[in-house]
Amino acid sequence: MGRIRDLWARLAGRATREPVVPPRRLIVGLGNPGAKYESTRHNVGFRVVERLAERAGGEWRVDASLEARFAVVELVGEPCWLLEPQTFMNRSGRSVAAACERWPGLDPSTDVFVIYDDLDLPTGRIRLRPSGGGGGHRGIGDILSELDTRALPRLRFGVGHPGASNAVIDWVLAPFSGDEESELPAAVDRAADAIEAALRDGIPAAMGQFNGSI
Repeated sequence: MGRIRDLWARLAGRATREPVVPPRRLIVGLGNPGAKYESTRHNVGFRVVERLAERAGGEWRVDASLEARFAVVELVGEPCWLLEPQTFMNRSGRSVAAACERWPGLDPSTDVFVIYDDLDLPTGRIRLRPSGGGGGHRGIGDILSELDTRALPRLRFGVGHPGASNAVIDWVLAPFSGDEESELPAAVDRAADAIEAALRDGIPAAMGQFNGSI
């Protein structure tokens, strides 16, 4: 824990000034910080928000007070913040709650989207939902607890299942297979398309278009 505090103390000196225009939407990708986890299944949420940032020309910066990396972009004509909590997965709620406290105009039930990995879906399959529980995922579970709501839009991105419950931790902290990795860019693109469609057309319409996509 001491090393994490030291890291954020150093990052505080590199944090950039907050943009004047507050976000209309907050799009959160879940994962773990650091190169060690970059290519793991657990970090697919990071990959999707990074694809959105790439499309929109967003520049990633650090906000130490949110314990997060962020990029300010315009999506479907609205100012949005893309957020990657740097708290490690199981404490993601701390970063998201801090963002919602900073911008009290954000309604978690409509203005916040969370993207995270899902063991119960085949690799590359996506599911949009307007609300629900954590389903055993500690990242989204922590966010729901911190915000004290189940009405939180989310996109679940399938990463497959190892077949045994005692293998789950090693599975999500391991990279995708070579074959999966070759197909992942197209799936990440579909997930980014689904987020943009949900922002533009609403979640029900986007669900009809993208749920089951692979």
